[in-house]
Amino acid sequence: MRVLTKSRFKLGLECPNKLFYTGKKEYANKKQEDPFLLALAEGGFQIEEYARMHYPNGVLIEGDDGKYELLWKQTQELLKQENIVIYEAAFLHDGLFIRTDILVKKGDVIKLIEVKSKSFDPNDDYLFVGKRGAMVPAWKPYLFDVAFQKYVMQLCYPDWEISSFIMMANKSARTTINGLNQFFRVSKEAGNRTGVIKTINSLQNAGTSVLEQKNTTAVVTQIINDTIPYSPELTFTGAVEMLKENYLSDTYSSWPTSYSCKSCEFVNNDAEAVLRSGFKECFEKQHNWGEPEFSKPKTFDVWSFRKGAELFNSGIYFMDELTEDSIGLKPEAGRLSMSERQWIQIRKEVDLDTSIHIDVEGLRQEIDDWNYPLHFIDFETSAVPLPFTSGRRPYEQIAFQFSVHTYYQDGRIEHSAQYLNNAKGVFPNFDFVRALREALDKDNGTIFRYSNHENTILNAIYEQLLTADELDSATLIAFIKSISHSKSDSAEKWIGERDMVDLWDVLKKYYYNPLTKGSNSIKYVLPAILNSCKYLRDKYSQPIDKINLTSQNLPTSHVWLTCNGEVIENPYKKLPRLFEDWSEEELDEVVSGMEELADGGAALTAYGKMQYTDISDAELDELSTALLKYCELDTLAMVMLFEHFKEIAE
Repeated sequence: MRVLTKSRFKLGLECPNKLFYTGKKEYANKKQEDPFLLALAEGGFQIEEYARMHYPNGVLIEGDDGKYELLWKQTQELLKQENIVIYEAAFLHDGLFIRTDILVKKGDVIKLIEVKSKSFDPNDDYLFVGKRGAMVPAWKPYLFDVAFQKYVMQLCYPDWEISSFIMMANKSARTTINGLNQFFRVSKEAGNRTGVIKTINSLQNAGTSVLEQKNTTAVVTQIINDTIPYSPELTFTGAVEMLKENYLSDTYSSWPTSYSCKSCEFVNNDAEAVLRSGFKECFEKQHNWGEPEFSKPKTFDVWSFRKGAELFNSGIYFMDELTEDSIGLKPEAGRLSMSERQWIQIRKEVDLDTSIHIDVEGLRQEIDDWNYPLHFIDFETSAVPLPFTSGRRPYEQIAFQFSVHTYYQDGRIEHSAQYLNNAKGVFPNFDFVRALREALDKDNGTIFRYSNHENTILNAIYEQLLTADELDSATLIAFIKSISHSKSDSAEKWIGERDMVDLWDVLKKYYYNPLTKGSNSIKYVLPAILNSCKYLRDKYSQPIDKINLTSQNLPTSHVWLTCNGEVIENPYKKLPRLFEDWSEEELDEVVSGMEELADGGAALTAYGKMQYTDISDAELDELSTALLKYCELDTLAMVMLFEHFKEIAE
């Protein structure tokens, strides 16, 4: 039985064509295997269980997923009661199906409560709808989700008086107990949809709640009445009818392509791919593209291309159609401007020019300002929805890991420091800064980060220290301010005497490598420089102990680089897989469900597993070891980038 569920409705609002591809095994779907999304989902399940405790003694309808009529009948039977709370109530009407997170029934007066793992400022009067009456774009998917639920419920029960709410974290609220996050354990033995087991029975055991409801009744009514459309092309009622008709009949919507297609999850660019590409089929059907068009460089791929949507709408899809005027080329003195980088990328792609663009003099001047020894740092962090300790707020930053590589003037490279908190329910931030201070305060060497994340995190910990009762708060604050700069909205302004140098910014100023395809992510930059720099290839194709390099996590015989034909393999793929040496019997006891750890999403997921699942000490050690190796490579990658720059500038 095919029905338009609320998740499919939301997907169809993104692009009606996606409904044709979703759920079909023959089509690639990048979102199905995203570890970052997995981590978010599990955090959301904990919030959902926490929210239910605000409405105790509810009846949970679970199991029988996909049996829409059965779930609807179970709900109808429960709704015969005058007063009842139902979790996961199901409603089915003429091909439309929804399930509600929490439904509170008192006669014909109904509260529909949608639970979201998001946070909000309760003092924001324009949270959903801005001052000019337009819906805040970030909230559109969530509010249309609630509107769809209310719409289907009202079709089933026209006489009901339905008010709707979103329950989420109040980012101003502070928990009054320690270990709130530990009361909700993720377990494959949970036996329920969320996979979460509660270790407390009453909300009273959870201290002051950090969740709050925001009334959405007025804005949801406007959505259903088509007063607030999703987009100029999609009203609510029009979308419901079109998406239902097309999904139930399994019809391709032929919705016009747009510049947002660049982020389509139903894409497969592998020439040897077994799975089909929905993205490719859309452009074949709507634009008659063949292999010549798919192989041409596209405007989709131009880095940070803000004019892309406007040009796409005017029929410009390929880089060879772009001009200096069309991209708004505007040089800047002393560095590559954004438009200059874009134009360099465009010309090199079109001309099949694989040479690197370098401002050697600018790069040399930058390097001359750096003080040895050089320190390269990387943080792994999480923003947890449920606070760890009393006094903390939802979604405060948690800094659980760092790595430091030190490069000495004589060329020695030392993996000089690392930190990892893998203890459950421990707020690590202040110990994190203490360990970082110990690692970096021994000299006056220049400190490097890649992008702004580390500066953002240190600013967050600075704010936390201002209200902390740590005996060394002043010392830690002074250290943070010495190696960072204040945020633009900070009450106190500072620029540290050792303010971290951003290698990402250095790269953008002076360097462009066509092998990155416009990306400035270190995960793309690293393979590009390794395949462009013979010095790095020769050096890192040798064992660690042969190249004046130390490691805290890998044997001295480890070799970072191997060659697959003429292409150097990405070192992140050289990281050992998890549980490689475990027996079948031992693997049966693994609860984390992870096989490898080679990106930031997987690192976040691993930390979540450490915190919220009851894993064995052996599995905890395995995940910890993998995290340490991954973070070590992140800082070694920065060292390699510096070495590449240094060789160029000499």
